[in-house]
Amino acid sequence: MKKHLMICLNRKSLLKYCVLHLALLIFSLHVIGQQFIYVSLNGSDKNKGSLQQPFKTLDRAVKEAASKKGADIIIEMRGGTYYLDRTIRLEAGSFSAASLHIRAYKKEMVTVSAGQSLALQWKPWKNGIYVANVPKGINFESLYINRQLQPLARYPNYDSSARVFNGTAADAIAPEKVKGWSNPVGGYVHAIHAYEWGGFHYLIKGADASGKLTLEGGWQNNRPNTMHKEFRFVENIFEELDAPGEWWLDKQKSMLYYYPPKGIDIHKMLVEVSRHKNSIELTGSADLPLKRIKISGVRFAHNERSFMDTREPLLRSDWTIYRGGAVLLDGTENCTIQDCIFEGIGGNAIFFSNYNRLDTVSGCHVYNIGANAVCFIGDTKAVRSGVHGYENFVPYNQLDKTPGPAGNNFPQECVVDNNLLHNVGIMEKQATGVQIQVASGITVSHNSIYNTSRAGINIGDGSFGGHILEYNDVFNTVRETGDHGSFNSWGRDRFWAPGRKYMDSLAAAHPELILLDAQKQTIIRNNRFRCDHGWDIDLDDGSSNYYIYNNLCLNGGIKLREGFYRIVENNIMVNNTFHPHVWFNNSGDRFKRNIVMKKYAPIQIKDWGDSIDYNFFPDAASLQNAQANGTDQHSLYGTVKFADPAKGDYTVLPGSDVFKTGFKNFDMKTFGVQKPALKKLAQQPSFPVLLTDAGLSDKSAQVAFLGGMIKSVDGLGDRSAYGLPDEKGVIVMSTGQKNSLLEKSGLQARDVIRLVEGKPVEDIKQLLDNYQSLNWTGHITLRIIRNQQEMQLTLLTK
Repeated sequence: MKKHLMICLNRKSLLKYCVLHLALLIFSLHVIGQQFIYVSLNGSDKNKGSLQQPFKTLDRAVKEAASKKGADIIIEMRGGTYYLDRTIRLEAGSFSAASLHIRAYKKEMVTVSAGQSLALQWKPWKNGIYVANVPKGINFESLYINRQLQPLARYPNYDSSARVFNGTAADAIAPEKVKGWSNPVGGYVHAIHAYEWGGFHYLIKGADASGKLTLEGGWQNNRPNTMHKEFRFVENIFEELDAPGEWWLDKQKSMLYYYPPKGIDIHKMLVEVSRHKNSIELTGSADLPLKRIKISGVRFAHNERSFMDTREPLLRSDWTIYRGGAVLLDGTENCTIQDCIFEGIGGNAIFFSNYNRLDTVSGCHVYNIGANAVCFIGDTKAVRSGVHGYENFVPYNQLDKTPGPAGNNFPQECVVDNNLLHNVGIMEKQATGVQIQVASGITVSHNSIYNTSRAGINIGDGSFGGHILEYNDVFNTVRETGDHGSFNSWGRDRFWAPGRKYMDSLAAAHPELILLDAQKQTIIRNNRFRCDHGWDIDLDDGSSNYYIYNNLCLNGGIKLREGFYRIVENNIMVNNTFHPHVWFNNSGDRFKRNIVMKKYAPIQIKDWGDSIDYNFFPDAASLQNAQANGTDQHSLYGTVKFADPAKGDYTVLPGSDVFKTGFKNFDMKTFGVQKPALKKLAQQPSFPVLLTDAGLSDKSAQVAFLGGMIKSVDGLGDRSAYGLPDEKGVIVMSTGQKNSLLEKSGLQARDVIRLVEGKPVEDIKQLLDNYQSLNWTGHITLRIIRNQQEMQLTLLTK
């Protein structure tokens, strides 16, 4: 018995011994497999790459990492700014390491600069302008002084408060102005699309004696048109160097001219200039993807502008694109960009081109970006019967009727999560926070996206669906363009054609075409949207197969144009409503259990889809208007009491008749970025005064409006004090701070607004109602009384 016990104990000891040594073996193999490479500005590329003997450049470290077969490599960069001599490229075919992580050493501040630093000797030129020689052959379009981007010589001068392009002028290229330029070749003309659908950019190639310019460009928009007559400006013209901060580079003579603002010591300032468009390129293919690359804790800056390269048409969406960015991923799997900063990038920040799968962008702060923050753009050849240009389509007898994509060369199952994306589209106006086109299964979650020239999130077509957009906070969008939304999509897929009669007949005869491209349902849920210059959610031109629920829409409502199989349920449309536009027969659309605060706003609707019912209206008239169209037989109306709308809590309080429709409250506290450091920086949208608020009937109450304060005309006292013919109108009590929209519109304290676009305004409620319906236009005609005299003004709304 004792002998048997000893044998058992020996077996247990042996087992413990084997387990311990196996663990040690695994640990030692892991340690052997994980290798560190160090980079420091004080290092040398002839060193070993150790902490004591670091490399000097990231390029050298990446080459070393690529050669480490089977190893998990971590490149740690010591603090400082690393100016790249060339774009760093990692290619799957020459990368043998198991994985690579590029990161800052112990959270030191690391900047990867696509530019270069210049040590210059400045001399006074004239009129406060200085000049310095630069190295021969150098060429750049972005100048940073003490890390601040400076405006290239331009007309009109840079105005931080100007809505479009930071300043525009109708006479920017007028012949009399052009004649004053000695040699405009190499200058640029920038303009908004005539219909405000994005922008155009042109290189000046010459000018004739009459002052007419020869221009090259205009390919930055897939909907060709002329320049906007007002919203245009020119830059890189020597004679326009006339304001502090402006600069101009004489490329022929290698001389840099700069007009320093007051307070800058020109002999001590840090001078940095742009150089490369792309900083890091990760490339492979669907057959041989580059895998497991991670970049974290790094700041990217000084990338060159790319607007003249934005020319590839993206099928029939309004977009053209430049496939590049500060970080470009093309043919990758399981790659991550995490906790990085992208600041002052001239073009796109992060670009996923063609095949990319299971990649992630997380915890990043992307701001002051020339074009897009994050793009997922597949190969347009992956779309069957794909054609380019809005006006083109493939006739039915020539259509490839095979469902789904032709290959897999497009982004799939990627994630954009917990990022702060703002001030996007500084130069390129067909730009957005997150752009998705020819892609599948992209998740966009918990991002704060605001201050954009166009949409906050844009989906360019139905190919191939399956996206999830959730818990995002998207606002202050469509700032410089028009006819768009905080979320925007197009669905100009195989069933869609520009001729409506043909499209109607095709969809009716062949409904099997509808979901050939939009195969998977796209979900938009639990987001907060606010668009003051368009729709909060805008499903345009054929967008199909969407499920939209639990969204808080703060201003622009929800629009569904054409398209099929859209389910819109349990959303709140503050101060707005449902906008169905030109639907197909038998669209299959459903709109149920939503809260609207105005009557529906249909355009050319004959067939009201599958089910429009169980919604909640603000009053009997709005409900009756809907029921007259044969919808909403079980819908209700009444006053909705929210928990705390002034602070953004639109939770419906218990006891409301809203719940009889089946509406359910949803979380109001989880919109936008949740990473603590970014959440602390993130702005929030302004929360509107409810048009259904009983407080608006108090004519003595003052209400915030476009940066100032207003109140309703209140009785005979106000009529007498302001010299009015009756007791109707809205008084401007204050225009607020300098450059408020009220002040910029020319309004003054004590002005009384009487008409909006020719319609009488009796009180604040009526003014806010009219404003909310018209503000997307960018300007509203007012008739006011000032000092007992009538006059007309244009109210700027963005």
